[in-house]
Amino acid sequence: MSAHETADDLILIPGDSRLREAVYAWADGLARERRMSPNTVEAYSRDVRQFLVHLASRLGTPTIPMLVALKVRDIRAFMAARRAEEVSGRSLMRMLAGLRSFGRFLEREGYGSVSALGGVRAPKVPRRLPRPLPVAAAVALTDTAIRAGEEREPWVLARDAAVLALLYGAGLRISEALGLTRRDAPLPGSDQVTVLGKGGKQRMVPILPVVAQAVADYVAACPLPLPPEGPLFVGARGGALSPRIIQYTVARARGALGLPESATPHALRHSFATHLLARQGELRAIQELLGHASLSTTQLYTQVDAARLMSVYTAAHPRAGR
Repeated sequence: MSAHETADDLILIPGDSRLREAVYAWADGLARERRMSPNTVEAYSRDVRQFLVHLASRLGTPTIPMLVALKVRDIRAFMAARRAEEVSGRSLMRMLAGLRSFGRFLEREGYGSVSALGGVRAPKVPRRLPRPLPVAAAVALTDTAIRAGEEREPWVLARDAAVLALLYGAGLRISEALGLTRRDAPLPGSDQVTVLGKGGKQRMVPILPVVAQAVADYVAACPLPLPPEGPLFVGARGGALSPRIIQYTVARARGALGLPESATPHALRHSFATHLLARQGELRAIQELLGHASLSTTQLYTQVDAARLMSVYTAAHPRAGR
C-alpha cells in the first residue's frame, strides 16, 4: 500500500485483503513502472473495481483463486451487464484491456493465470476520425482579437492565445503545452522546443516565429513570477494552469465564431496534422511531429483528407451525380 492510501481505501475494493493488496500494487505499478497517465490508471482501476463488484454480487467475496478459476462465460456476463447499462463499445474495449492488464500482473507475481480473459474477444469499434477545423477557424481561435471584448486581463488573453498557438502551430497535446517549464519556453530566436509526450517520451518540435512571438507576448505581459523550473503557463494564483481553463476559453470563442462543439483544444492538434497533410506534408514527418507511436494513428488523417477531397469531387464534378 503506498503512502497516500489508507485502510479505508482498500475497503473500497471488493475482495479479501490479499486481492485488494494485489489491486493496489498493480495500479501503483501502472503509474510508476509503465508510466501510464493518471487518467488511464484511474480508468483501469475503476474498471477492475466494477468487475469485482459484479463478481461479488454473483459469486460472493472475490479472491485471487476465484479469478484464476473463472470461465469465459463469467467474463462475458460482466461485459453483457455493462452493455445493458449502455456502456459504449469503446469503453468495453478499455475495460477488457484493464482486466487483462491486471490478469498479467497476477500471472507475473505467481498467482496463476486468469485464462478466461484470453477467451473473450474485444468488441469491435470503428476508429473515430479526427474532426479538423477549417483553416480560417483554426487561425481565428488562436487570435487574441476574437476575445478582445471579454472582461479578462490582457495577460490572461495573451496566455490563452499562446497555449492555443502551440496546439495549432506546433501540434502539441494540451498536456504537453501546459507541461512546459519557463526555462523551456519557445521564444523568438528558438526554432524548436522539447516536449514530454505520452509514456514519458521526449520529442523535438519545430516552432514557427508566429508561435514563438505569441509565447513571448504572454511572458512579457504576465505579472506573476515565472521561475525557470516552474510552469510556463500559470493561473491567476500562480499555480500550473488547468486544462479546463483552456477548454472553457475555446468554448467561449467557438460561440463567438459560430463553430460546432467539435471545435475543442484537441481539434486544433487534429487541424495541425490535417492542414499539413493537405499541403503535401509527408506522413512520417507528421508522425514525428505529433509524437504518435504508431504510423497507423497518423494514417487516420489520410482518411480525413480523402473524405474532404471526395466531398469536393462529388460537389464539383459534372458526372458525380449520374
